[in-house]
Amino acid sequence: MTTLSTHVLDSARGLPAAAITVTLDGTQTLATDDDGRIAFDGDLAAGAHTLEYATGEWFAGQDRDTFFPSVPLTFEVEPERAHLHVALLLGPFSYTAYRGS
Repeated sequence: MTTLSTHVLDSARGLPAAAITVTLDGTQTLATDDDGRIAFDGDLAAGAHTLEYATGEWFAGQDRDTFFPSVPLTFEVEPERAHLHVALLLGPFSYTAYRGS
């Protein structure tokens, strides 16, 4: 089984993206902390999983425009991996995601 964390950085401002709502597999919803991070509860089974970031609500709460109302990221969990970290670099009109360490 694999644990999961995520980190969101506001690339336009160069700051952590605090208070973005993120939903794991449509079941567990948490918000990023002041450092833009979430550590999800429980373990993930091997296979495909999805994180959905509520970016539209987050940008609207700051009176900022965005092109993406949400960012869904589907990723594959390998059975031998003890921990998986998904990083999202977020701008109002672009984003980049990668598997972190």
